[in-house]
Amino acid sequence: MMEWNNVDWRKAEIRTFKLSKRIFQASERGDVKAVRKLQKTLIRSWSARLLAVRKVTQDNQGKKTAGVDGIKSLSPKARMNLTNNLRITGKVRPARRVMIPKPNSDEKRPLGIPTMYDRALQTLVKQALEPEWEGKFEPNSYGFRPGRSCHDAIGAIFNSIRYKAKYVLDADISKCFDRINHKALLKKVNTYPTLSRLLRQWLKAGYIDQGNNFFPTNKGTPQGGTISPVLANIALHGMEGRVKEFARTLKGVKRDNEKALSLIRYADDFVIIHEDLGVIKSCQQIIEEWLSDIGLELKPEKTRLTHTLIKTEGTVGFEFLGFHIQQHKVGNYRIARNTNKEILGFNTIITPLKKCIKAHLSKIGKVIDTHKTAPQAALISKLNPIIRGWSNYYSTVVSKETFSKLDYLVYQKLRAWAKYRGKGSINKGKYWRKVEDQNWCFSTEDGLKLRTHSETPIIRHIKVKGESSPYNGDWKYWSKRKGEYPGTPTRVAKLLKRQKGICPHCGLYFTDTDIIEVDHIMPTSLGGKDAYDNLQLLHRHCHDTKTVSDGSLHKSQNEKV
Repeated sequence: MMEWNNVDWRKAEIRTFKLSKRIFQASERGDVKAVRKLQKTLIRSWSARLLAVRKVTQDNQGKKTAGVDGIKSLSPKARMNLTNNLRITGKVRPARRVMIPKPNSDEKRPLGIPTMYDRALQTLVKQALEPEWEGKFEPNSYGFRPGRSCHDAIGAIFNSIRYKAKYVLDADISKCFDRINHKALLKKVNTYPTLSRLLRQWLKAGYIDQGNNFFPTNKGTPQGGTISPVLANIALHGMEGRVKEFARTLKGVKRDNEKALSLIRYADDFVIIHEDLGVIKSCQQIIEEWLSDIGLELKPEKTRLTHTLIKTEGTVGFEFLGFHIQQHKVGNYRIARNTNKEILGFNTIITPLKKCIKAHLSKIGKVIDTHKTAPQAALISKLNPIIRGWSNYYSTVVSKETFSKLDYLVYQKLRAWAKYRGKGSINKGKYWRKVEDQNWCFSTEDGLKLRTHSETPIIRHIKVKGESSPYNGDWKYWSKRKGEYPGTPTRVAKLLKRQKGICPHCGLYFTDTDIIEVDHIMPTSLGGKDAYDNLQLLHRHCHDTKTVSDGSLHKSQNEKV
């Protein structure tokens, strides 16, 4: 039997991607027969099975999390055995239910963790289903899709309202993942019988709670499985098409009506935008009826009508994905008497949401409070990733003022930290130093300094092209975008540009779903320096292989992109 470490991964990835690309192209041209034939070939493919097992046992964050069978952290030999045994058998085990906290909330949400075998099989099936549906999905669907992000959805909203103030239906689907009707979902997937039966078994598999009690699942898609995001997107596919169909029935030029009415969706959150309030209310009714067909409904407390510029029902502007979007009157703004429509004279301003700012500051405060007796270096090392990640997320909008305010508030918290350690007095020279043009830089003697929010430059994000997908094979476009994502650390972006988006270990382009790690070419444990000349980006699995082969027990700092 072939050894896991001797697999030609480059050849396996190329073979699998060629099949995925052919499925995508066949789906785009509507050739269902070719799609089904290629999907069966991919699921039987040795290369695709290898990649599915590698994904769940080496790349995914949950590789050390066990399902109901207790299996986790597989050895190379066990991975190869799993690859050999991976096939559609019709036997599915229930998921292990755990409760995890919701971001910025005291509530918890359920997470279903399948067994390692089911995770690998779901990943294999996802490799077959995703290219087909990437050829069908609507252009303004952005959640849980390769090559698309929150910032693309915000960019689409900005493009929709930048030239004209409009009404907005800001809506949220109530318990979307828990209430999707299984029968309606499987009918929409409409795949070949063997795969359809497997999907049905996964949906009906049930879960076991922490008390080892079994509960059946008669509706919803289990959150935690690798196939779940694709199934959820399939269930919600058609919303944009339905409102565009309604737009064609409105008076006026059909093409103009379609362009003026926008539905922008990220997972189960969406907004409908149009200049006419009556059209927005009609769309709300249409969407409510459309959702009822798949067992869903809008969440009343999170669904509201508003306007981007004029106060409506006591509010103006709206919130989406952690951003506040609103227009402000400037210059010669006025209302035309006859048409009652606004004449240009406003700015569209997108800023970080106040509750997100508060939650971020609270998180920093908790870290500082828990490090009252820790070394300064430990505190800085803990705070820097938090500040960098939050700042990068909001670096595409109007955040400069927010960043400056946060830096001041963090400084005040650090003063209190220093005062506590100094028993009432603050030793400036011990904790703050002059670094370059910064007089009060929170840093250590060794040169480790606290990152500020204001260090992050504000750069407008370029929205993804229309219906583009990574499955179209335009590697240059996608690798370039990966280096420009707001969440990409500066060091990683520079290395991506230097390497032209290619992993030097396997010679393949980095894709949107790859986990990338920063590697020291000469390990620091063997005398290598932490400098750009000694750094490179590798796939996580390539990094694992290289770390074993170079004889180093030191693993360089990971940076997930």
